[in-house]
Amino acid sequence: MSPMFVPGPVDVAPEVLAAQAKPMIPHRSKDFEEMFRRNEERLRTVFYTQNRVYQATASGSGLQEAGIRNFVQESVLSCVNGAFAKRWYEAAVTNGKQADQLEVPWGQAVLPDMLADALKKKHYEAVTIVHNETSTGVQNPVKELAAVVHEVSPDTLIMVDAVSSLSGAKIEMDAWGLDFLLTSSQKCLALPPGMSFGSPSERAMKKAETVANRGWYFDLLRMEKHRVKDSTPMTPAMALVYALDVQLDRILAEGLENRFARHSAMAKRTQDWAIAHDMQPLASEGYRSQTVSTIQNGRNMDIAALNKFLMEHGMRIANGYGDLKNKTFRIAHMGEIQMKDVDTLLALMEEFLKAM
Repeated sequence: MSPMFVPGPVDVAPEVLAAQAKPMIPHRSKDFEEMFRRNEERLRTVFYTQNRVYQATASGSGLQEAGIRNFVQESVLSCVNGAFAKRWYEAAVTNGKQADQLEVPWGQAVLPDMLADALKKKHYEAVTIVHNETSTGVQNPVKELAAVVHEVSPDTLIMVDAVSSLSGAKIEMDAWGLDFLLTSSQKCLALPPGMSFGSPSERAMKKAETVANRGWYFDLLRMEKHRVKDSTPMTPAMALVYALDVQLDRILAEGLENRFARHSAMAKRTQDWAIAHDMQPLASEGYRSQTVSTIQNGRNMDIAALNKFLMEHGMRIANGYGDLKNKTFRIAHMGEIQMKDVDTLLALMEEFLKAM
């Protein structure tokens, strides 16, 4: 299997894919409940939390909406520095919340002083932050941002989207004092798309009890009643639950610290190569993603032609996102990707550059 360097869906290991072909079992059976409980216990380890972790049949955008509907009655501040941070803001607006944006240019990080200033001007029930902005390759300093919220507005909930970073970069939910942390199956966890995972704090769940119109499908209080019985309110994505069961074993066998180090090393290799070839990462040093490198197209490569060339070798990268299309390109180094894969990709890109 040749690796794909796109930020999801990513490559899935053959044994994880094969797990999906197991015969179905009833989701109200003891066998399912045992697997569901086992998965949650290991997810807590990956999330660095003692809190519950929900296993939802939805993409990460679904849990973005769940966060808004469960933890915000009226007011929310969205930190926006890319397409997916903007999506969380749009989820708030379309659910009728009073949403403000703390907006910074794409390619820049949201900094603690900026957030402190915004929180001093107005009180918000919650703040939404994207840890790793997939569209720009910027990793926001969530630990420091959370510390600011705790200092300036201690009753404001901190909601963090780690869709393209959780299990590829270390995010300590409990130690950092996060109130809702979510991710998706199809990125660093290296599973097929279709599931998302979210962990709310105790104080967030208490807040949800006071929020009206939480909906049905994404009502976390409803999910909680079933979770304590090792089940879900609605039919889960059974094949993906099987795959998760296998993949969590593989992730923990590698070791979380080893996994973070592998992602970090691949990011450095990719970004150093780009700089050496007169193509700068979009993000500033210190705020560059460990899982996806967004590179400025300083050599004016034809990205479509580059991908056509790469696909002859079974590989693919991603073009820039939205307004950054062709101005940047993205190399995802997450999930099952190994350093040898990165080396092979960069050698092919070098070959393409020489032929230009």
